[in-house]
Amino acid sequence: MPFDTPPPIEQVIVTAARLPPAAAEAAFSVVHLGEGDLARTQRVDEAVDQTPGVSLFRRTSSLSANPTTQGISLRAIAPSGAGRTLVILDGVPLNDPFGGWVIWSQLAPDSLSGIDIVRGAGAGPYGAGALTGVIGLKERDAGIAGDVSVGELGSQRASAAATSTFGRFEFTGAAFYDKSNGYVPVRGDARGAADTKTDLEAKSISGRIDMATGLGLLSLRGGFFEEDRGAGLAGARANASGNVFSATLVRTPRGAALGWKLQAWRRTSDLFNSSVAVAADRSATTPANSQDKTPATGWGLNGALRRKVGGLEWELGADARLNDGEERERYGYSGRTYTRNRVAGGKTWVVGAYADGSWSTGPWLVAGGLRLDHWATTDGFRTERNALTGAVLLDQRPADRDGEVASGRLGLTRDLGGGTTARLAGYIGFRPASLNELYRPFRVGNDVTEANAGLKPERLQGLEAGVSHKGDKGLVQATAFWNRIEDPIVNVTLGAGPGTFPIGGFVPAGGVLRQRQNAGTIDAIGLEGRAERKVGVVTLSSALSVTDARLDGGSTAPQLTGKRPAQAPVWSATAGLSAELTETLALAADLTWEGKRFDDDLNSRVLDPAWRLDARLDWRVKPLVTLYLAGDNLLDANIQTSRTADGVAGYAAPRIVRVGLRLAI
Repeated sequence: MPFDTPPPIEQVIVTAARLPPAAAEAAFSVVHLGEGDLARTQRVDEAVDQTPGVSLFRRTSSLSANPTTQGISLRAIAPSGAGRTLVILDGVPLNDPFGGWVIWSQLAPDSLSGIDIVRGAGAGPYGAGALTGVIGLKERDAGIAGDVSVGELGSQRASAAATSTFGRFEFTGAAFYDKSNGYVPVRGDARGAADTKTDLEAKSISGRIDMATGLGLLSLRGGFFEEDRGAGLAGARANASGNVFSATLVRTPRGAALGWKLQAWRRTSDLFNSSVAVAADRSATTPANSQDKTPATGWGLNGALRRKVGGLEWELGADARLNDGEERERYGYSGRTYTRNRVAGGKTWVVGAYADGSWSTGPWLVAGGLRLDHWATTDGFRTERNALTGAVLLDQRPADRDGEVASGRLGLTRDLGGGTTARLAGYIGFRPASLNELYRPFRVGNDVTEANAGLKPERLQGLEAGVSHKGDKGLVQATAFWNRIEDPIVNVTLGAGPGTFPIGGFVPAGGVLRQRQNAGTIDAIGLEGRAERKVGVVTLSSALSVTDARLDGGSTAPQLTGKRPAQAPVWSATAGLSAELTETLALAADLTWEGKRFDDDLNSRVLDPAWRLDARLDWRVKPLVTLYLAGDNLLDANIQTSRTADGVAGYAAPRIVRVGLRLAI
């Protein structure tokens, strides 16, 4: 009839193309960080570091950490520069295709709406690289946020992100700039002319277009980044750069209808990294090597089918990742010039398929999954030449290697009523060696570490049990776990300088020679706890991580048996408060403490226990505008991050006070 009400027009809500969180995730150890956690920190890795047991390789953040030590690990089982954690942004890995580390400055903190930290091997949909867990980053879908600040050490920072909708299209853009004059890591009488500042200049930009299509939601994203930094020694610098492009098509499962995801991505990176030898009295440095370029490219494809029928939800998927890269380096400095050139690299790839699912009935949730992956290391090479004559000094072509790895996970959760939940979980995961570990030797000061083209994938087995209680005014969580890493990749000490070695060449006095090796097993038992309580306008929080990790070097490295992994503390804890003092004034403070660490595999270089206090005062001058005053390491604590063979300690950043302005819509 002509006067009938016209049919309603379907409202299309455009967001990033992603599948909703799977019900199975509730059976495993997950920590969620929201926009509030991100807003209070300067960098994304500093937000993640709020969780005890989660840290970069050393006690430094990306403010001063060399790109090659920005890999992140969970649970203090066995930190490494490459990292033993898979970091993904809406399904796309952020780990570097050559080294496995993560350049954290590629992300503006304001571009994210949340972070999920999944502790324990990430089998199922995550696969290779998720040895100690997964850090899942979610890009924002709405609103505008911006933050500018200035502070001590010449700090200048700007972060912004905005989302706009145009019919069936949504555009999200983000930009980040971070600059610091830096600080000198070595302090006191040990400092010499060789010691310089860890200055930093980092910048990144990204954009994403989301659109509704007849097939589903399509997201196209691109990002670029570059950072340049001093290494704290005269003549030593690093520059990292790269880009990433991805396309994701998703049909969200609705009711009993089938949902699916298809995703493709490509990432490129490059790294310049120069190293120096330090005089015994730290009065001068001498060039040791110059890693001029490290071009690398990573490709990836993944797809998944998901369906939910009643209490049963299942997902079938497959994924593939390929990394191709090399390092181009000059070394052997003599007579005011480099005498040798090195080019080394290869390809690594992993192809896998999985089945994952969960079943909910009454108070019970059962979740599990199985994976099968095929890994390969191919086309490896290492060529060294005389820089003056071009004569070949070394020409290695390691044999191609491959194999299969089965992994899986199983979790059981029971709602006990009254806000209390108990759970049990077990899992198996693996991490293949990175191109960096396989082919690139490196140097820090006078210490030399050799590559190893014969490295096997690391494998982790784990069990854990947890209980949590959530009420109107707070929560309490506790988890006990056991993990074992088989064939962990460890920097094994082979000798001390001064001297010349068959591999590694000359090592000066005060230095040691190490090589990456699969060394036996690492067993770790631990306890994690977290509590939060709201008292009036004040919210109190605390968290604790206790991890006793021990190496069994086996026949490969018996000298490591009974030792703790390098940079793995037993104890770490945090305590914090946030208070709404008035309608416009808010205060937040966090105290972090950590027990001693060792800076080497032999546990001979001790790093003292460390603590730091961070605080922030926010004044909301307008409904959407906040002025803040913040202090990092407010009491200027001495936090040791490294120690050389001759006992010289390096330190994290001193107190940094800054003032800033934040806009949030």
